[in-house]
Amino acid sequence: MNPRHFVWIIPALAFAIALFATSPALADPTSVDHGGTYVGPIVVEPGHVVDGDLDVVLGDATIEGTVNGDVNVLGGSVDNRGLVTGKIHAVPGGLVQTIVPWAPSGESYGGYVSDHRLLWPITWDVIALVVFLIFPVRARMALDRLEQHPAISTLAGLCGWVATFPIAVLLLFTIVLIPLIPVEFVLLAVAVFLGKASLALLVGRRFYELLQPKTTPAPLVALVIGLVLLTAAELVPVLGVMVTLLIMLVGLGGVLLTFVPDWNVPGTAPAPRAVIGGPPMPLG
Repeated sequence: MNPRHFVWIIPALAFAIALFATSPALADPTSVDHGGTYVGPIVVEPGHVVDGDLDVVLGDATIEGTVNGDVNVLGGSVDNRGLVTGKIHAVPGGLVQTIVPWAPSGESYGGYVSDHRLLWPITWDVIALVVFLIFPVRARMALDRLEQHPAISTLAGLCGWVATFPIAVLLLFTIVLIPLIPVEFVLLAVAVFLGKASLALLVGRRFYELLQPKTTPAPLVALVIGLVLLTAAELVPVLGVMVTLLIMLVGLGGVLLTFVPDWNVPGTAPAPRAVIGGPPMPLG
């Protein structure tokens, strides 16, 4: 197997592990102890006090404790065995599926909490997408480096992270160049997001071509698919931390190598440059 295939195999396997790991508990209600919006069945256990409104989508709400607020259920029912100080509103699941026949039933969902657990990963993906749109040429150059020499990119990324602190210390000792320290970290952040976008572009394209071997996706399509796969891999417990570190390491290395003109490993023939189809991207 070509070693470059591991670039997309790792997040794809992690995505499958995430689905497998969460599938047995999909029908179990989630015990909640704070207000918010939830997808799937939830339960407020006896003795628990929830401050704030409870909004439940596509699931039943079982109240055995105390809710200091309203309970609003869309696509389910409310079983109030405790105390609700506010109002109770419920739109039965059967009515929802009558209006929207393709809407899934609440039993197919677990208590997926719509809180801040996904907010930050999605925010990072949006930033990576914006950075890609600002620097599309640099992103494609990084993609070329990642695809041709993933090992060298990893080494370059390691060197880049190791050099970050010494460079900041040197700037600090110069006194005059202290204002450049924030600039260094801003550039580092941009490089990390650009590296993630480039890696996601490669992963998304490989995954798409695995499903549709005779077609090549547009860059934005490949980027979105890659970001979804990488984010899913990052959400896997324990393994997700390793995936995040790998993304930050390899992605940064690929970006750093783009600043070496006509760079190639000595003694090796340059690999054929990858061509990405789809509509042309702006060069700004």
